Amino acid sequence: MVPWGTCIMFKRTAAQALRPRRLYSRISCTAQAARARPARSVVIASSAAATAGLLWYSFCTTIHNDAIITPKLEGISKSVQKASASSTGVTEDDGSICAVVWGSNQYNIINPNEPGVQRVQCPVNSSWLKDVALRDLALHERHAACVDARGDVYQWGDGFFDSSPTSKSEPQGPKLTLRGHDIVQLQLTESRLYALSASGKIYVIAANAEQQQKPPSKPLPASTTSWWTPGWIWGAQGNAIDFAEVVPRQKLGWGEQFVSISAGRNHLLALTSSGRTMVHPMNKNANAHGQLGLRKFDIPNPSFTDTVSPPRIHVELVPRAVADPFATASRFSRSASSSMPPSVSTNLDGIDDQHIRFSDALFEIPSLQGIKVSQIAAGGRTSFVMTDSGRVLGWGANEFGQIGLGGNMTLDTIILPTEVVLSRNVPGSVRTRCIDISAGGDLTCFVAERTDGESLEYVDILTCGNGQWGGLGNNLYSNAQGNPVRAKNISGLREYNEASRTMSPIFPHAISVSPTGHVLLTLDTQAHGGPGGLGRDLVAWGTNHDYQLGTGKRSSLPVPTTLERPEGGRFILGQRKALVRDLAGNVWKKRVDVEQRAVAGYGNSIIYWKIK
Repeated sequence: MVPWGTCIMFKRTAAQALRPRRLYSRISCTAQAARARPARSVVIASSAAATAGLLWYSFCTTIHNDAIITPKLEGISKSVQKASASSTGVTEDDGSICAVVWGSNQYNIINPNEPGVQRVQCPVNSSWLKDVALRDLALHERHAACVDARGDVYQWGDGFFDSSPTSKSEPQGPKLTLRGHDIVQLQLTESRLYALSASGKIYVIAANAEQQQKPPSKPLPASTTSWWTPGWIWGAQGNAIDFAEVVPRQKLGWGEQFVSISAGRNHLLALTSSGRTMVHPMNKNANAHGQLGLRKFDIPNPSFTDTVSPPRIHVELVPRAVADPFATASRFSRSASSSMPPSVSTNLDGIDDQHIRFSDALFEIPSLQGIKVSQIAAGGRTSFVMTDSGRVLGWGANEFGQIGLGGNMTLDTIILPTEVVLSRNVPGSVRTRCIDISAGGDLTCFVAERTDGESLEYVDILTCGNGQWGGLGNNLYSNAQGNPVRAKNISGLREYNEASRTMSPIFPHAISVSPTGHVLLTLDTQAHGGPGGLGRDLVAWGTNHDYQLGTGKRSSLPVPTTLERPEGGRFILGQRKALVRDLAGNVWKKRVDVEQRAVAGYGNSIIYWKIK
């Protein structure tokens, strides 16, 4: 029941608000003022109209916090290439193999023959790799490289030729840079190219063509194996290419050689045939997040360039979190800066760390001695190893949870190899074994094989790290995920096995994680991929600002989605026998077994034919 005094007050307030005389007097005063000052009325009316227009635009236009800059309308038909008639990787006229590309071509990476095309909206056949099957292909933001059938290295891109992405120059195709070393694997960084040969040697050359042409002041005989001995490799134009070999500081065993390399932004991991893991610091930032797994090492003295065996300089790279534990704290809780040790040794002052000869060696990680490793993987600032028993160790940057140490781990830097537990979300009776690791940027993917001894085994794809644009694949947009989660639609898949007449798990055949946030995964399905043989389904998810997912749209996908061809049907990667040429146009072999392989680059994607 409402008090009587309150009712009276309410009645008086309502009566005063609805009194017609007062309302009329206000309207009259406003009208008189308007007639007295007509110019001012026009200004007020104009302001009101402008304000109304601004409010209408604000409510009708959606602004996202991760919005990208929309290109100008003029010339957009020339800069964006639409879908073509075919995206199978086989030419329609003569049935030759070729590449399939889509996404950003701003730096002439995926389609160097058409420098005017900045983006490829949908997957299209590209003729610049016609009849060419490769041993390996690697993409960086402004440059790219590949190994042809003969084991020679070719490089291209605006970053390699040192040209502007907006210049309308003639097409600059792949250029031969490293020949005669039987290369089988490549790794790219912003300033370097690392190449692994079939004999287990690791070479490094500059990522820029101009820097490759700068020979040392006093060349030494090419027969010596010292790091300071410059290598000379004669390219197609007869130009000398400067290169160097990275050698291990610890002696390798009898018959032991390097079998795999993996590069982050500033460090390189290398695996030997005996399961030993070594690391190579590229520059002074190589251990900023503890990704080396060690602090102290030595480098050659750059003042003795004319000596076969120059003296060594002992240096130390301290992780930033160790050098300054209060770097992210408020200024009231920080210690005096004078008491903080430097993160880089003072004897490195004045030494150029951008040169390929800054560091000449690989160093074995002390905490991994005696542990047999079967796989290595380097993210942008992280390092991973998988042991022969299927256990995973990770270290380096962890501010997005990209190492996968769980949601309770709040440290943003892990300086020592730490085990990644992949069985947190399954019962204790289920055995979990990691069979593959893929990392790129701040995103990591683990392939875990699970079984409890009674039911059928299955495979889970676990992801962790920065999933701001859907790269985690769990239908969420999360910028930090420390506990590895199952990617939807591709985990726990099974198919009927005709040979065993049972249901068998579907394993991923290959995973490529882009440093910019999208993932391409090839499922090892046994469905028919059209006439001529079996195929593998291609699945994509993550960021899509530059059409890198191949959907023809620019909306990101937080869930793994089977890619569809523009002409219709599932995108299935095939395998066949084909005539293979090298990048010089010469026939290498006929009826070579080749298969399609997908690579996720910086805002783009490419499918090439790989020699099996």
